[in-house]
Amino acid sequence: MKSIFFKSFLGLGTIVVFFALISCNKDNNANPADADREAIEKYATDNQLNGQFTSSGLYYVIEKPGSANHPTISSSITISYNGYYLDGTVFDKNDFITFPLSNLIRGWQEGIPLIGEGGIIKLVIPSYLAYNDGVRVFDVTLFQVSK
Repeated sequence: MKSIFFKSFLGLGTIVVFFALISCNKDNNANPADADREAIEKYATDNQLNGQFTSSGLYYVIEKPGSANHPTISSSITISYNGYYLDGTVFDKNDFITFPLSNLIRGWQEGIPLIGEGGIIKLVIPSYLAYNDGVRVFDVTLFQVSK
């Protein structure tokens, strides 16, 4: 009898905790994707960028389109880049580094193929296409594509 009561009590407790968690989230209806979009739009306006959004929410500005040789997800790319937060603080940079595109963040996998060899692109990447901790900006120069 004790075990039936204990199991019923645990089941009830689990239900109570579940509903408590749901009700806590009720007050927090902010969608992180919407917040990222607003931050990107503000950044673009403040910096007078003339770019566009992809369907995933990536914002990009092609500064130089480059050649007809565009990378695919299976390409290795040689690039230089500066990565920074919306406030301009640089958090990463590299010159002439080679990566398989498939190993990089989703924002790069989507954005870098928009240019060809010799191209330059600014990528303003929402957190869900990067590191899940805020919008990031990258200035990328694509030097070489190896297929």
